[in-house]
Amino acid sequence: MQAEQNIESRIGAYWRRYDIALVGSAVFAFILLITIFASAVAPYDPMARNIKRLIATPSAEYAFGTDQLGRDVLSRVIYGGRPILGASFTAVLSALAVGAIIGVAGGYMGGRLDTALMRLMDVMLSFPSILLAILIVATLGVGLLNVTVAIGFAMVPVFARLVRSIVISLVLEEYVVAARSLGASDLHIIRKHIFPNMMPPIIVQASAMLAVAIGTASALNFIGLGVEPGTPDWGMMVAEGQRLIFDAPHVPLFPGLIITITVLSVNYMGDGLRDHLDPKLRRQGM
Repeated sequence: MQAEQNIESRIGAYWRRYDIALVGSAVFAFILLITIFASAVAPYDPMARNIKRLIATPSAEYAFGTDQLGRDVLSRVIYGGRPILGASFTAVLSALAVGAIIGVAGGYMGGRLDTALMRLMDVMLSFPSILLAILIVATLGVGLLNVTVAIGFAMVPVFARLVRSIVISLVLEEYVVAARSLGASDLHIIRKHIFPNMMPPIIVQASAMLAVAIGTASALNFIGLGVEPGTPDWGMMVAEGQRLIFDAPHVPLFPGLIITITVLSVNYMGDGLRDHLDPKLRRQGM
């Protein structure tokens, strides 16, 4: 009985501390699941047209209504997360990998290599990320792959700067100095001592950048630099429905709302990860 009360007390304390983060994580997990299993969840073909029900308001038959071509908005919203979330996850993971390599190389090796790499990162950071992404897409051409590359490229200096600052502090730790004095190789030190200790802040940063990537990908698709017109995509759906904002507000409303909910849920999830993984913040909450 006492054990059950202790478990309930711990669960209650955990919920009180991370309630918003848990709700955000649950919402984002739900969005991911319905996006992944869109073919099984969506009530209609997202490309199918019903000319008898053009711009139909939400009803029992069409929960989110239909657009100007008679396509089911709910089905298109469910499928529309695939290009946005796929591009965002790929961009963040790619930027994290490249930025980590640059940051570790600069922070661990130091000297001229560090100076050269960080000056390059400074040049990239001098451009607003959305403008840099637009510039890259304009150079490479329109397409979802190029949007992914552009977003990832724009995020590289953020991860590189973070990793470098972490590595600079870690190389001065006693256990790293001891490992080096015992003859451990640089690769061994990075793999065994540097990499594991820099993961918590990187995970928190990656969650924050995922929210930025979702917003950026939606914006690029909105202005027509990503997916082809007609493709189920949240940003493209808002663009196609903006001229119907007064006659059929449900057409741009629901994709815009799902973008907002997704970004907010990722941000709340990131805040919870930060509070949990940061020892100082965790002690303050106890």
